[in-house]
Amino acid sequence: MTPIWKNKVAVITGAASGIGRGLAEHAAGLGMKLVLADIDKPALAQVAAGLARAEVITVETDVSDLASVERLAATAYEHFGRVDLVFNNAGVMVTGFSWEIPPAQFQRALDININGVINGARAFVPRLREQGGSAVIVNTASIGGLLASPLMAPYSVSKFAVVAFTESLKAELAMLEPPIQVSLLCPGPVTSDIFNNPLGDCGDNAAVAQFVEQLQQHLQNDGISPAELAQRAFAGIDAGKFWLFPQPEALKAGFQEKVSRILDAL
Repeated sequence: MTPIWKNKVAVITGAASGIGRGLAEHAAGLGMKLVLADIDKPALAQVAAGLARAEVITVETDVSDLASVERLAATAYEHFGRVDLVFNNAGVMVTGFSWEIPPAQFQRALDININGVINGARAFVPRLREQGGSAVIVNTASIGGLLASPLMAPYSVSKFAVVAFTESLKAELAMLEPPIQVSLLCPGPVTSDIFNNPLGDCGDNAAVAQFVEQLQQHLQNDGISPAELAQRAFAGIDAGKFWLFPQPEALKAGFQEKVSRILDAL
């Protein structure tokens, strides 16, 4: 068990499945106290039930709604008195040609993936500053926040925004004393449920369906488990890193090529 985290308090959004669940299980294994948030209340309760040895509370939360995230923060502080680690992790996926994705589905992805992170900062940063001492905020983006993909425009747009917001947040908090550590989690393929049903109302398009099938196969062949992702993420957090790349091999070559193309265009 890592002494640095034992008895510390972690808040995790999107904790009912996938990466969020992996982070929760790993944090529980480190002896942390947990505040788990998700919009899926039954699934959230199931995760909490599997962490019987940890001190856990669950809060049904819609991260796209600032008032809901404020209630999450208030509940965490009312129950535990402080928060040491915040994972703004909740996210969704929708696929399709960008001009065919229904506006409501496109907007929902932006509201959850972008505003969920912004609302997390709005709700927790003032409280973290007021409580004093060290604290960490981790925002979940993706390698898709550095390399855009076709047929995933809402996801790519939102994750690029999370990268930009988190870089700004880090710079802002670095101006203050004491600084709050900010880290940006950029996973590659992870075996989660995010690609189980991402077609939305564009599912009758054969090209999109084939693309999703290829993504699912990629996850199966090359993805790491949420548990492995969490272990690698915590190792980076413990080392004080901003950029958390659990699978650098999934990004390096493509990003080098992108940067080279940009520099060649100057």
